[in-house]
Amino acid sequence: MNDSLLYKLRSGKPPKFFYFIRSYSRELFPQALYRSRLNKALAELENRPDKDYILERVGYYNKLDQVVPLPENGYTKRCQSYFLHLGALKDYRRSLYHKVYYFDFMEFARWFDPDFRWAYAAGDVYFTPKVPSIVKSRLLDGQNQNSAIMKLDKFRHFIYVNDPVPFADKKNMAIFRGKIRLSRDRRRFMEMFFGHPMFDCGLVGHDDPPEWITPKKTIREHLDYKFIMALEGNDVASNLKWVMSSNSIAVMPRPTCETWFMEGKLIADYHYIEVKPDFSDLEEKLNYYIEHPDQALQIIENAHRYIDQFRDEKREKLISLMVLDKYFRMTGQK
Repeated sequence: MNDSLLYKLRSGKPPKFFYFIRSYSRELFPQALYRSRLNKALAELENRPDKDYILERVGYYNKLDQVVPLPENGYTKRCQSYFLHLGALKDYRRSLYHKVYYFDFMEFARWFDPDFRWAYAAGDVYFTPKVPSIVKSRLLDGQNQNSAIMKLDKFRHFIYVNDPVPFADKKNMAIFRGKIRLSRDRRRFMEMFFGHPMFDCGLVGHDDPPEWITPKKTIREHLDYKFIMALEGNDVASNLKWVMSSNSIAVMPRPTCETWFMEGKLIADYHYIEVKPDFSDLEEKLNYYIEHPDQALQIIENAHRYIDQFRDEKREKLISLMVLDKYFRMTGQK
């Protein structure tokens, strides 16, 4: 058995097999059946005790506040790390982009009129589209209304763990494994801390500098460390969700992008340990929380509570439908 296959079996990530079985199974049901149930599904909001919370999240993900019609002419454009598309729902095909994006979007798009049109910016999006678009990730700035977030590529991004190792029993070190990609933060971090006795850090990409290449570690092996670096790559840090569900602490500069996880709502030194973008205070901050374990445990507890809001699958489904319903209304189609 080669090392790559062995790592996949031990990685700690759920097997894709079951994800694809569920996704392909949805394709067997007529879309008309879903569309006939849409109004009833949306009406469930009125009977929920968490109605205000749901409305707040819908407004957070979809910030469109006036009708903005989509351009008449459609397009499809493939770039290095993202994909742009504008067309009718009925014309969307698995072959257009990665299958996980298709399945995650169509899980909810199948509830709507197939003649509805949509703009799509899939992949690692680190810019704001020119027209109202469905995205996995968006920039955290004041002019991001055209980026309506859906829970896309969730198999990779939304992983939670059951961590059996108490914080006190973990190593007084920070760990990082990843690829450089377009991330200046990751390159700066590696330049400063590769080989440092307080950090177990290395890169796992084929195109990364060879002197920084180190063996991969499974999620379970990451959990032996008190601190886990969650550094943005092309957009968000994909490990942030499972780190915050563990008994370790996520360490990172303030996020510049966000996904369905609402990274923009995270509070520094409350949900995670925030360090300066140049990492000049990183070692000092880690030593502080090693010496103040009660404060570290409070951050872990706060992170767990933040994670808990995403565990209600029925509520997550309703929010997804409402975000998409608002998108079609605010593009003048519904």
